[in-house]
Amino acid sequence: MAIGKKKTIFCDIDGTIFKYRKFETYESTPAEVIGSTLASLEMWNSDGHHIVLTTARPEWLRDHTVKELNENSVPYSQLIMGIGRGTRILINDRDIDDMEDRAVAINLTRDQGF
Repeated sequence: MAIGKKKTIFCDIDGTIFKYRKFETYESTPAEVIGSTLASLEMWNSDGHHIVLTTARPEWLRDHTVKELNENSVPYSQLIMGIGRGTRILINDRDIDDMEDRAVAINLTRDQGF
């Protein structure tokens, strides 16, 4: 990647930033932040990268989700709600000059963080 270009980082919320909970328990149980993931997000944010949080949480939980993120000082640029629970696939182009991959996938074990 060219020097100076900022990355766009897509990060799931439940099981990645917060320990996994079922939808029906979100409003009755506190979010438990996974420290190593939060530390990585803080570093990427301070480096100026664009952080897009993704979640299968339904749109009706947006206000509650934003509240949890704010209470736990989770940095992000965008929040995308209501995506499918199935496999997530990222498709991106390569720069024809260097053919460097511009898409990377990292799969973490649920609730383990980085």
